[in-house]
Amino acid sequence: MSQFMTLVADLALVESPRWHDDRLVFSDWGARQVLSVTPDGQRDVVADVPAMPFCLDRLPDGRLVVTAGQQLLVRAADGRLAPYADLSQLSDKAWNDIVIDRHGNAYVNNVNFDFPGGEFRPGLLAVVTPNGEARLVADGLVFPNGMAISPDGSTLVVAESYASRLTAFDIQADATLSNQRTWAALEQAAPDGICFDAEGAVWFAEVPGQRCVRVAEGGEVLQQLNSELGCFACMLGGPDGRTLFVTAAAWPDAMTPGSRTGRILTATVRVPGAGWPR
Repeated sequence: MSQFMTLVADLALVESPRWHDDRLVFSDWGARQVLSVTPDGQRDVVADVPAMPFCLDRLPDGRLVVTAGQQLLVRAADGRLAPYADLSQLSDKAWNDIVIDRHGNAYVNNVNFDFPGGEFRPGLLAVVTPNGEARLVADGLVFPNGMAISPDGSTLVVAESYASRLTAFDIQADATLSNQRTWAALEQAAPDGICFDAEGAVWFAEVPGQRCVRVAEGGEVLQQLNSELGCFACMLGGPDGRTLFVTAAAWPDAMTPGSRTGRILTATVRVPGAGWPR
């Protein structure tokens, strides 16, 4: 039985939830749109995306940045998405999750093979600095997926879905990464999207396990919430930061054109997201 409530239904394959300006913003891969929804369920289209809108985040000035194929796109003042950075020189595969630090450095990852069905290759992690420079900062990742930055801004954590672990890096002043290490071993879980809370624990969403799990550094399981759908990503938000928003859909049905099993699920949790109280 699900431990979540449904906020929005009749979506396609939904991903990359972010809390901003009192609403949840997320991507719908099937519709090729970035959407938003308020806590009471009012939905709106934020942007149409010319390529599949993998994931999204915000620059420090509030502008929306979207990964789309081999590009990063930024939402301009007129509401349209404009080129922000070209990552094609770093990989000929599409880029996936994105997280932007307080200085405007955009970290973006790439599974680096044709998923699903392609022969596995280790994944990549790149950074795009505010001056537009794009460079690789890590490789050898085992299907890099969700990413999040610790509340103090010092640590980047990446979910390695095929390795059942969360991997951490120290963020240096020049935006490079160092001290790669296992942040949490997850005992055969396949972590997807992740987020930090105010106590420094991480929530990870899992598609095959149909759940979201809160873990401490080192791997101790602190809480688990079960769903009847695959959970792709999660984000803490709401008026007090204690609402866990989850993008979910039936798997593998969500990959079928025309599938509308996607939902935004919610649950109330004890610890708010990083940055609360405001």
